[in-house]
Amino acid sequence: MAAEPLKLDETDDPFAIFAQWLDAATQTEPNDPNAMTLATVDAQGLPNARVVLLKGFDQRGFVFYTNFESAKGQELQAARKAALCFHWKSLRRQVRVRGAVGIVSPEEADLYYASRPRGSRIGAWASRQSHPLDSRGTLEARVAEVEARFGSGDIARPPHWSGFRVEPVEMEFWQDGASRLHDRFRFTRESAGDAWAVTRLYP
Repeated sequence: MAAEPLKLDETDDPFAIFAQWLDAATQTEPNDPNAMTLATVDAQGLPNARVVLLKGFDQRGFVFYTNFESAKGQELQAARKAALCFHWKSLRRQVRVRGAVGIVSPEEADLYYASRPRGSRIGAWASRQSHPLDSRGTLEARVAEVEARFGSGDIARPPHWSGFRVEPVEMEFWQDGASRLHDRFRFTRESAGDAWAVTRLYP
């Protein structure tokens, strides 16, 4: 059954609405309610899309972490713009985000990296993400090398691994409606820190 139509006005905060929707998804989605499609563009203007995990958000934007030498890392550093899409099938809801891309502070990246499981920290060193790999054995050998190098000691964050923050200038919320009369509204602003304008859209 579709949810009740949403009631909005110009005072609504899209980040607060997103927080409510994410919280609801955490209660209903069977896997990874923080999963989001990340869209980038390469040097030839060809789009790329893949699913990554949201690791934090606030009024500054949406944060995720990756290897800067990966395809997405290189594309984000070059274009400094990206789009996100959250889809919560159990709730029949979707959120789209577009905006500029910034890099999180070293302190913020260090704090998150230290919270990762040890195996994931080792993997960040061992994997040359997005580069050709001749065999699984080569990857396993690289993991063994990293394990031997660090032993039981602390594993520092690799210099090529950090986080990006998408700083939205547009956030669009979509909710399923009966007879495909969906509820859809879009928040826009000129740049981060500006006031939001909200527009209801035809489905």
